[in-house]
Amino acid sequence: MDIRSLLAARSYTDAKPATAPGPEGATAGQSFADLASGLVDTLRTGEDTAKAAMVGKADPHALVQALAQSELAVETAVTVRDRVVEAYQEILRMPV
Repeated sequence: MDIRSLLAARSYTDAKPATAPGPEGATAGQSFADLASGLVDTLRTGEDTAKAAMVGKADPHALVQALAQSELAVETAVTVRDRVVEAYQEILRMPV
């Protein structure tokens, strides 16, 4: 075995697995807050780009891209909301 193989194997074993929690230990509430903040930023960027396109300061490609990102963000938020509501309803149906 050459030294490069040993170093590569050592690096792989020293690497943190992707499923390990981060050192800050972010809570679910913080994760949802970050998600909501990202959604608001995406929507605000889309609105700003649309306003700029209306006055001729943005090209059509940037407008289409911003609107597509906004649409994807809203669809993602609606999907997450639907899953949360579904999980809540399932908990309510559980016998006590």
